[in-house]
Amino acid sequence: MGHLDHATFGWLTPVLSYAMACIGAALGLRCTVRALGASGRSRRNWLVTGASAIGTGIWTMHFVAMLGFGVTGTEIRYNVPLTILSLVVAMVVVGTGVFAVGYGRDRGRALAFGGLTTGLGVASMHYLGMAALRLHGEVRYDPVLVGLSVVIAVVAATAALWAGLNIRSPLAVAGASLVMGGAVSSMHYTGMLAVSVRVAPSEAALPGATTMQFIFPLAVGLGSYLFLTSAFVALSPTSSEREASVSAQRPVEDAAATP
Repeated sequence: MGHLDHATFGWLTPVLSYAMACIGAALGLRCTVRALGASGRSRRNWLVTGASAIGTGIWTMHFVAMLGFGVTGTEIRYNVPLTILSLVVAMVVVGTGVFAVGYGRDRGRALAFGGLTTGLGVASMHYLGMAALRLHGEVRYDPVLVGLSVVIAVVAATAALWAGLNIRSPLAVAGASLVMGGAVSSMHYTGMLAVSVRVAPSEAALPGATTMQFIFPLAVGLGSYLFLTSAFVALSPTSSEREASVSAQRPVEDAAATP
């Protein structure tokens, strides 16, 4: 049985992965708040941005954490198509949940459907990412801990969508994103506790890419996307700010129109 190390770089990867989960959650919640105050194409665009932010944050959290994952007696590589598929699944399923909440008329049903869908999508992303692992040995899972990780994912997703519907102030969104980041991290490490590896030493070359060849550059790129999108959202005026600007311009326009 190979010894699993979930933090080969110490606290660096757990802390950084938690930060990425929080940033994605905060950005997604802010976009959802903006979407609920908009209509038409603007609502759709905000929901797309929010879904991509949450999906990207969750995926980046998982694979930044995986940068610190090691197994004694074998090197680790990743299947590139499966890894990319896990990112696509995260985006699509989170998007389904966010749009269900953004356009649902019955908020209760929309929240239940969106939370279940998004949670299962998060869990699917995690285990697809784990399926992309290539090592000399056999990976096994504790079904009880796997089930617990899925429950945590569904509860965390439902709580995040509830926050998007009910929380408006930036300070409250920040607090909710910290809780959401902790829940996503808990889901990840619960899922990792379910893993055991029976190593079969071999000199054969493993297929796939190493973390530094593929995972690290992609995580950096997606992390940059989150930071740039955060700046865009922070600088974009809210609906109330736009209304205030229009109201302030009206007296000036009326005065100019008066002979």
